[in-house]
Amino acid sequence: MHDLITFKTTVIMENTDRHHNMEKPPEIISYYTMRRAIGILGITLPLILLAGSSLFGGCEDVQMSISTYYHTNMRNIFVGFNCAVALFLFAYRGHDWMDNLAGYLGCIFVLGVAFLPCTVSTPDQPCLVPVSAQNPLVGKLHNMSALLYFIILIVYSLLLFPKTHMDMVTGEKMFMGRQKKRRNVVYYICGSIMTASLLLTIAYMWFLDSLYPGLERLNPVFWLESIVLLSFGISWLTKGQLFFRDENYRRGP
Repeated sequence: MHDLITFKTTVIMENTDRHHNMEKPPEIISYYTMRRAIGILGITLPLILLAGSSLFGGCEDVQMSISTYYHTNMRNIFVGFNCAVALFLFAYRGHDWMDNLAGYLGCIFVLGVAFLPCTVSTPDQPCLVPVSAQNPLVGKLHNMSALLYFIILIVYSLLLFPKTHMDMVTGEKMFMGRQKKRRNVVYYICGSIMTASLLLTIAYMWFLDSLYPGLERLNPVFWLESIVLLSFGISWLTKGQLFFRDENYRRGP
């Protein structure tokens, strides 16, 4: 009888250890990779546009906004990066319908940013590629798409990422551990920075540019948008557990 109890205890302990030490399924690892890929795209886009237009396009100055690079030699890069983000957001599946809806909407809005060019206010710049006359409605739709896209990114950081979900392996409700709390701090900081940057961008485009015309030479819209994308990228990299990784997280083979 004693041997039987010992045997059952050993089996239970082995199963428990196997449960805690098992590798995450490949599809779970791929979700972490997808989140990190989205984050990398967000962080690197402004840097690549700035470097590529300066080194290969003859642009000596920073453009007014990130979208203005559509009208430079970096058009294909701008469109390609946004299409890649759209693809990742479309394929991304969160823990509930709100995550999925945010992904679908973000996909639509970022495609609008990519394929509805912004209006160029200074088309005489030598590094800008000449374009045919554009319907003013297209520029307005671009601005609306960009605004809604940034709002979706803020929703992810402030509302969706901080939520405590079920474990993607066991299906059990997760408690908010130490690393999860740390990641939430990152989400809230990134979301707050994105919100402040977006509000400053709107304020500048509505009235600050006319009140303080000297700000134009500093290209505030470009830098504010870059801050939004940097914060967005850090938020997604954190969601992919590149930072503050759970203690039981194991890297895939």
